Amino acid sequence: MSDALEVLNPATGETVATVPAATRDDVDAAVTRAAAAQRTWAAAAPADRARLLRRFAAAVDAHNEELARLEVLEAGHTIGNARWEAANVRDLLDYAAGGVERLTGRQIPVPGGIDVTFLEPLGVIGVIAPWNFPMPIAAWGLAPALAAGNAVILKPAEATPLTALRLAELALEAGLPEHLLQVLPGRGDTAGDALVGHPGIAKIVFTGSTRTGRQIMAKCADRVKPVTLELGGKSPNIVFADADLEAAAAAAPMSFLDNTGQDCCARTRILVQRTVHDRFLDLLAPLVEGVAVGDPADEKTQMGPLISQAQLDRVRSYVTDDLTAVRGTAPDGPGFWYPPTLVTGADPTAPVAVEEVFGPVAVVLPFDDEDDAVRLANATEYGLSGSLWTRDVGRALRVSRAVAAGNLSVNSHSSVRYWTPFGGYKQSGLGRELGPDALTAFTETKNVFISTEA
Repeated sequence: MSDALEVLNPATGETVATVPAATRDDVDAAVTRAAAAQRTWAAAAPADRARLLRRFAAAVDAHNEELARLEVLEAGHTIGNARWEAANVRDLLDYAAGGVERLTGRQIPVPGGIDVTFLEPLGVIGVIAPWNFPMPIAAWGLAPALAAGNAVILKPAEATPLTALRLAELALEAGLPEHLLQVLPGRGDTAGDALVGHPGIAKIVFTGSTRTGRQIMAKCADRVKPVTLELGGKSPNIVFADADLEAAAAAAPMSFLDNTGQDCCARTRILVQRTVHDRFLDLLAPLVEGVAVGDPADEKTQMGPLISQAQLDRVRSYVTDDLTAVRGTAPDGPGFWYPPTLVTGADPTAPVAVEEVFGPVAVVLPFDDEDDAVRLANATEYGLSGSLWTRDVGRALRVSRAVAAGNLSVNSHSSVRYWTPFGGYKQSGLGRELGPDALTAFTETKNVFISTEA
């Protein structure tokens, strides 16, 4: 290890930890260790692997508050959200453990013999996790990968390595083999690049920006290395005139303000049918203005700070002086604070309306009819998530099928459940995570024909 990563508290801007940064040599050594551990792990009885993963889940559960406080400290998440995130890691490990003994192949009818398939682990998996949800998204990759018999090297984001390091310690305490799950904090252009290009890494799982995802995909192509990419989003929240407007307005603020808008599923384009646009805005504006922004460790806080000064500068650049905006309040003084912001009257092609701001900013845009709503919803390079509000079941199904996005909710804003698949269309990514097929994404299918002919 050389150099160091400085971990800042986003609420104060103060340094809370320094962590050694992994070098390319560190990555190489970790891959060698992981490969040896993976062979032992894959040879273990499925019931034993499942039992150890459940112990890991129990250890995470026992340390929920500790992990949550770390998440508050390094990522600025509200304490309520952080507790949910630690619990989500626990649930993912439990869910993945349940799939270990059900990772079965098939027997396919063929003439002259028997044909069977086996699902075999890939080997060593590289998981590159983001800073916006450091704990749960790391678990999206590591839990099913371990359950399928692989080893994992996790590179957390430079800004948020603390929870990942603690999870690795808990895995060892739970009895997982040494070197099976390794965490290598480091910079993207060194540790991350070395992990992506290493011949001993069988697959890369990356969550982050679309720009970086393209670079990773290109580098993996040199070795025909598979990737799962969960990238950007600019998700619509479509409100039809026949919807329960009060319910839609009440749900809208946290659909784009949760995690201070640093969420690729954030519903940052609020599309409202023109006949109810003004009424809906009258309902929504005071709710946005009233969101409690402040100390993320305070139980009453609904929204905390942005992750960094760079992210604050980025968000500010989108809300230009020529735009009309409704704003809430945010603390003054140290820390990376930006108020909840609702932009109205913007051109539908303006950067704030089509690009991923990744902050607490949403744009309200009117539409005329169903076709117009679908056109606006799809007028972006992304296709990750979205919501629509209507009492018409037929419309709900038509629009859900017409909107080009991987995860849609009707009369709600739910996007991610660990027991259902998650992923995007277009520039929002490649592949699917979570759900009943999560483990198979970390396996190769081997086909074996056994002749019965004498």
